[in-house]
Amino acid sequence: MNKLGVISKFGFLLSLGATFLLQGCGSRSMDGGGDLVGVLGREGWVMTVPYGMTTCPSGTFHMGQADQDVAATQINSNKQVTIGGFYMDDTEITNNEYRQFIDVMLNDSLDVLGEQYIMTELYPDTTVWVRDFAHHMGDPMMEYYYAHPAFDEYPVVGVDWFAAKYFCEWRTKHMNNWRATQGLWKMPNFRLPSEAEWEYAARGGRDMAKYPWGNPYIRNAKGCMLANFKPGRGNYYDDGFMYTSPVASYFSNDFGLYDMAGNVSEWCEDAFYEAAVPVVWDLNPTYNDDNEVRKVVRGGSWKDIAYYLETGTRTFEYQDTTKSYIGFRCVMTYLGRSSGSEF
Repeated sequence: MNKLGVISKFGFLLSLGATFLLQGCGSRSMDGGGDLVGVLGREGWVMTVPYGMTTCPSGTFHMGQADQDVAATQINSNKQVTIGGFYMDDTEITNNEYRQFIDVMLNDSLDVLGEQYIMTELYPDTTVWVRDFAHHMGDPMMEYYYAHPAFDEYPVVGVDWFAAKYFCEWRTKHMNNWRATQGLWKMPNFRLPSEAEWEYAARGGRDMAKYPWGNPYIRNAKGCMLANFKPGRGNYYDDGFMYTSPVASYFSNDFGLYDMAGNVSEWCEDAFYEAAVPVVWDLNPTYNDDNEVRKVVRGGSWKDIAYYLETGTRTFEYQDTTKSYIGFRCVMTYLGRSSGSEF
């Protein structure tokens, strides 16, 4: 062996010896020093509640019709299911919140989407106030409901299922782009709630409750209406509002969620299938079918009778349809312990 080879070999042995000495003194190398310790140096994760949202802790409930005679109605059978924790908007998305989305789309995404697409596909369809009801003077609502500041805190309507989902995508990018500038980890995606999540949230921890506030009446002890809906034929004003009401005008349920019954019905993620409840799994169930153009709508609205306000009542609308009584709210999956004790 030549002199250079001896020197090279000696240098390698010195390096190896130094490594063992460092490990013997309690220091760990990047590969864990022989132990399985995971990747070192990763910061911890603390999930914060997004602004305007409230906590729906994980739990188990009976999904389905909560009426006193479930078998006789033959509408929606009961099924015990478990739901993972999530955050949910405490109110429906308002006109002013949706306006922020539209303004950003027009300012920042005009070159990508085009003004015609934004105004046709994403802008609220204000003509619903005239089209939805025959022989109805809806012109003032068509002109003012979305545009005028008097209605800023009212739920946005005239938005189809696709626009609601696009809003969720934009909201996710809007939040996570800002978090990236602060050196923060991304938050989970905003999305529409599954039908099961929506029903679980509407009950607010009251299993088998007929309404979000419990059973079985639609007025409180003082005779006041507990939601914005249609109490009887031709009677729209008993609850204090002829059309929609400002969000959070009535008491919240036990999860702190407002308007889970009445005001506007709400889009869910699921495709509508009459027998979905017995078909879906009993852990975080959802029914997906890209070929089904009917999407689940829940909660009842200002123009509906009390039956549609019930937590177990299922109905639908076509995914590309806009209505003056359908809006939406977002949810976000909670990343952490399933017990909900860390919320």
